[in-house]
Amino acid sequence: MDIKAKIEELVNKVKNDKDFAEKFKNDPVKAVEGVLGVDLPDDQINKIVDGVKAKVAADGIGGKISGIIDKLTGKDE
Repeated sequence: MDIKAKIEELVNKVKNDKDFAEKFKNDPVKAVEGVLGVDLPDDQINKIVDGVKAKVAADGIGGKISGIIDKLTGKDE
């Protein structure tokens, strides 16, 4: 599995699919597993989730997505 390509796919899905963005916000591991269609070990899933969070933040997506990232990283507390 090309992890980098999967992260890009997931970032695009977060940016373009409000329902998926909400699922990612509420349960990122389950959302990622649903897109990948496989059950990976937690350490691999967490690396993908972290990669998606970092890429979304780096892309400078504003508004709702930035709020999601803040909640996921605990920056809104």
